[in-house]
Amino acid sequence: MASNGTGSMQLAEDQIKILEENFTRVSKHPDRSTLMLIAAESGLTEEETAKWFRLRNAQWRQAEGLPAQLGSVKD
Repeated sequence: MASNGTGSMQLAEDQIKILEENFTRVSKHPDRSTLMLIAAESGLTEEETAKWFRLRNAQWRQAEGLPAQLGSVKD
């Protein structure tokens, strides 16, 4: 399993690819039903998928020069 740069989560490369594609093409903040579909597609639990999106959003915000936590600026 490859490290995806989002903390201690260890994911396979194909899982990272699915998550990254959804992050860039679908939504940085998926709703519950979308999260469920992404989890099913990637073979992760909804909780693991939600955690990945939280970590990836913080990483994205930092790269954009924004605070790590969602604030008044809309993504």
